[in-house]
Amino acid sequence: MRYSPIIQKTIEYIENSLQDELSLENIARFAGFSKFHYHRVFHKEVGVTVSEYIRYRRIANAANMLLYTDEKIIDIALYYRFETQESFTRSFKKYYELPPGQYRKLVSKLTLQKEEMTMKNEQLLKGWNLSGSHPFNYKMGIDREIFHKGQASGFLKSVTAESKGEFATMMQQFKAEHYLGKRMKLSGFLKSKDVDGFCGLWMRVDNALHDVLQFDNMGNRPIVNDTEWNHYYIVLDVPENSSIISFGVLLSGRGQVWVDELEFEEVSIDTPTTNIDYGCDLLDGPANLSFEE
Repeated sequence: MRYSPIIQKTIEYIENSLQDELSLENIARFAGFSKFHYHRVFHKEVGVTVSEYIRYRRIANAANMLLYTDEKIIDIALYYRFETQESFTRSFKKYYELPPGQYRKLVSKLTLQKEEMTMKNEQLLKGWNLSGSHPFNYKMGIDREIFHKGQASGFLKSVTAESKGEFATMMQQFKAEHYLGKRMKLSGFLKSKDVDGFCGLWMRVDNALHDVLQFDNMGNRPIVNDTEWNHYYIVLDVPENSSIISFGVLLSGRGQVWVDELEFEEVSIDTPTTNIDYGCDLLDGPANLSFEE
């Protein structure tokens, strides 16, 4: 059974309820599972426990409020369901290594400096390239105000794109030799706004002649319109004759997509692949050659 749609549904529920009381029992009931089964499934799919996910998402949102609002620390703590400012401070230091007050003072100045540097050279993003059918109609960069965890996310947005037929991707490409014979999973968190085409993760495995061996662009499960942060993944095999692995984030048409917490890891052979098999719809032979059927 593929649990991804159920996990995405409950993450959406969590994201919309971070300021409310959230318990494993209630979330599991929302998903239609026992709390023990849901706990195992969530941890396997997302890589952290439900309680840990809720905690770090509340802390990440609190960090955003510290930098971009004048709300008092105690009010932020209570808004995100921390019983005291002390318990909030302990949790905050676990993720950001600074107490909230010091984080607000120091990081606010650093963020302004980084934003000024980004404006001067916003198209450069370490490790990533901008490509696609109309890359000049899009831009990619770092967003320090909207993020899923930590202090920043990557984004890809349309600037002058006019149709759904135009697309761009922020991508990476590397040698496949260290992954030959393995089943690899690309996963991460995406958020979208005003996407009138579609967006999503994508991944491709090519041989030395640039023939496509494995491919998935989430075309059969596209992200459209406005969505909050959610977890998505692609699983592909890397055959022994593979030469190049490419992956990234795709945006077709107008809108913006954010990406954070990407992971590229080997998974067991028991994990189903998401490879798009274009041969599965082919007939066994020619049909209706006389046009009489």
